[in-house]
Amino acid sequence: MPANKKYLSQSRGQRIAKFTAGFIGGYLVAMSFHLAVAAWFHTVNVVITSTFSAFLLWAGLMIVAYLGKNGWKMWGWYLLATAIFLGIMYLGIS
Repeated sequence: MPANKKYLSQSRGQRIAKFTAGFIGGYLVAMSFHLAVAAWFHTVNVVITSTFSAFLLWAGLMIVAYLGKNGWKMWGWYLLATAIFLGIMYLGIS
C-alpha cells in the first residue's frame, strides 16, 4: 500500500535536507559523541565499544531526521549537538 501523499515532503529541498541531515549530520553527532566520551574515559575501551554503538546511534539519528517536519531544523539540531559534544571533548582533553 503506497504512502499517503499528505505525509510526504513536497519540496525537493526538504527531501535533500532531511537526507543529508540524517546521513552526514547523524554521522557527525555519532562520532562527536564518541570522541567526547573517549576524552573523559579510558580511550581504548571507548574505541572498541564505538565500533558497534556508533553505527547504531548513526542509524537511529538517520531515522530521527525523517521524523521532523523541517530538514533545516534537523540540521540545526544536529550541528548544535555536534558543537556541544566537541566542547565536552575539548574540556575533557585539557
